[in-house]
Amino acid sequence: MKTDPHSFILSNTRLLAPPHVPEVRLHLADEAHDLWQKTEEELEVIGLPPPFWAFAWAGGQGLARYILDHPEAASGKRVLDFATGSGLVAIAAKRAGAVDVLAADVDPWAADAVALNAVANDVTVDFVRGDLIGRAVDAEVVLAGDVFYDKGFAEALVPWFRRLAGEGRLVLVGDPGRSYLPKDCLEPLASYEVPVTRALEDAEVKKTTVWRFT
Repeated sequence: MKTDPHSFILSNTRLLAPPHVPEVRLHLADEAHDLWQKTEEELEVIGLPPPFWAFAWAGGQGLARYILDHPEAASGKRVLDFATGSGLVAIAAKRAGAVDVLAADVDPWAADAVALNAVANDVTVDFVRGDLIGRAVDAEVVLAGDVFYDKGFAEALVPWFRRLAGEGRLVLVGDPGRSYLPKDCLEPLASYEVPVTRALEDAEVKKTTVWRFT
C-alpha cells in the first residue's frame, strides 16, 4: 500500500450530507471510477470490488432514514450493522440511542472510513473486519443496507438472516430493488424515494424499501 487509508480517504473525499439523511455527514467521493482506480493503485491490486465505503447507497440511506424516524428500533439495544460500508447505518443507529453499535465489513478501507465518519458525527462505533455470515452474534438488532446485489452473496445471507430472526433478533434490510432480494421471507415496513448518484445507479432516484426478515 502506497499510503495509509486514513490519509487516502481524507484526500479523495469531501464531508457531505447524504441527500436522504441530512442529519449525518460522511466522507464521500464525487466520482466513482476515478476513486476505484486510485484504490487499486494504492493497494497495488487489480480487480477490487467498488469502494462501497465512499458512497451513500440507496439501501443504506433508506435504512438509516427508517432508524432515525423510528428510534425505538435501535434505542437501548445492541446493534450490528452488517456490510457497513461508510458506516452510515451504524451512525444512524447510534444517534437513535443504541447502547452499542458494531459495524462489520470485509473491505480493508472500511475501518478507517467508519472511524472518520463516526468522529464527524460525534458518535462512537466499534468496527470488526471479517466475514460474519453464519456466525452467532451478540446484537439484538441486525441491520444491512444494499446487500442483495449478488446471487452467491444473497444465497449465503438469507439462511443466516432467517436464523437470526428466528432467534428473536430484529433483522432489517434496506433495498432499492436489487435482483436477489428474497421477498418471500420479508415484510415491508417503509418505502422512500432516495436520491442517488447516477454514475452508480443509472438513475437519479431509487425507490427504496426497508424490510423486516420474518
